[in-house]
Amino acid sequence: MSKSTLKKELQKLTKEQLVEQILDLYDKNKAVKEFYGFYLSPHTEKDLFEKYKQVINNEFYPNRGEPKTRFSVCKKAISDFKALSPSPELIADLMLCLVENACKFTREYGDMWEGYYISAENNFDAALKFMEKHNLLENFKLRAEQCINRASYCGWGFCDSMPDIFYEYYQE
Repeated sequence: MSKSTLKKELQKLTKEQLVEQILDLYDKNKAVKEFYGFYLSPHTEKDLFEKYKQVINNEFYPNRGEPKTRFSVCKKAISDFKALSPSPELIADLMLCLVENACKFTREYGDMWEGYYISAENNFDAALKFMEKHNLLENFKLRAEQCINRASYCGWGFCDSMPDIFYEYYQE
């Protein structure tokens, strides 16, 4: 169903029916509940950031069990956080958190597989691109440099690709 069709159908409802529809969605859908929680209390932005940051951290450094290092889970956490429309600074912070974990993990545990490095590189590029778009590059320069320093001991060309990506955005 298209948005315009939905809009036409919703316009037929009374205010009370719309309120009931929203309350029903709120009860049945965790994402809707989280959205309205954030929308009605934007001061929870930092709390939500910490929640999604923990999802990313747990992929690399879980409290129990083995690390899973699933970039798909991390990307979903970032996407879900973005959908709430928080500040660009916190989105950039979360995006860089993924790359920091990936670089730190490979430095501590040794060489990973090629796909792991490609995912880390792509996420680094996406984070820096987002920061550039929102004029945040200088705010995160030190952390981005730390990522390339951690990558300098890794294989699969990762030690070369990370600085290449960095210098696309930070011309010195």
